[in-house]
Amino acid sequence: MPVVDQRTAPRTPRRRPAPRPAARKAPPPRARTQGLWPYALIAPAVGGMLYLLVYPLVRAVLISFQDFRLRQLIAGDAEFVGLRNYRTLLTDPRFWEVVRRTFLFMAVNVVLIMVIATLVALMVERLGRIGRTVVLCSLVLAWAMPVVAATTVFQWLFHSEFGIVNWSLTSLGLDSFDRYPWFANGTAAFAILVTLIVWQSVPFAAITLYSALTTVSPELYESARLDGAGAARIFRSVTFPMLRPIFLLVLSLEVIWTFKAFVQIWVMTRGGPGDATTILPVYAVQTALSSQRYDLGSAASMVTVVLMSGVLVLYFRQMLRQEDETG
Repeated sequence: MPVVDQRTAPRTPRRRPAPRPAARKAPPPRARTQGLWPYALIAPAVGGMLYLLVYPLVRAVLISFQDFRLRQLIAGDAEFVGLRNYRTLLTDPRFWEVVRRTFLFMAVNVVLIMVIATLVALMVERLGRIGRTVVLCSLVLAWAMPVVAATTVFQWLFHSEFGIVNWSLTSLGLDSFDRYPWFANGTAAFAILVTLIVWQSVPFAAITLYSALTTVSPELYESARLDGAGAARIFRSVTFPMLRPIFLLVLSLEVIWTFKAFVQIWVMTRGGPGDATTILPVYAVQTALSSQRYDLGSAASMVTVVLMSGVLVLYFRQMLRQEDETG
């Protein structure tokens, strides 16, 4: 009887079909509403910012290209004149004198602010707990003082008849300062404004730099001292390279704030005596109000924005270049 081969061929395992991805379900209406809720919360703030910042800027740009005087302000039939206002402005010798004075004013203020703020920050870092608290509280109080109030105080300090500065100098035997008119002298008024702006700006810069100093590891200072480095060498080789981004940030902010200083000058001297304290923001307001040339005032404001943006672009390019080198 024939023998039947009961052996069977090996079975190949059957592959299971890959599971199909489950179809994404549309989020319920409540979830969609919750996703839009944060945007609805910030919408009023964004709208207010656009109305208070963007709209005035766009409006000033439009006015700078129009013949816009008192009649046009009332009637509203301003005519577009192209670049005529800018040509009139850029061919005015007084305008270029104001530009030169603006950059001088900015440079003097920024240099003094950065030097004094750095020294104050280094001093605070070395003080004890009580001394540090006293100095920081004093800086915060000076920083919190309203601009108009601080300007009024400086006006009284340098008052020709009742000012404490004249009284103190006269008490020291300097009789030439008896009833000395500080604000009638261009150089003296310029120096008083520089002192005021530096006094108002140093607290923010000093506190910011001190906060950055606290992030530097003490081991770096110890290593530098063991290598025989002095205080100046440590600052130049350790502190400043570590805090260069913060220094550039504070420097950029001080350039902005000093470049657009207006309230202090307008309250104290209104740009006088003569043009001794007139910088670009004051020049723009004087042009718009004194001769009712709102078009030229807007053009001066736009030139101020362009110049300030150019200065900031240079600083930010330098900062980004240094970040690329360190990276």
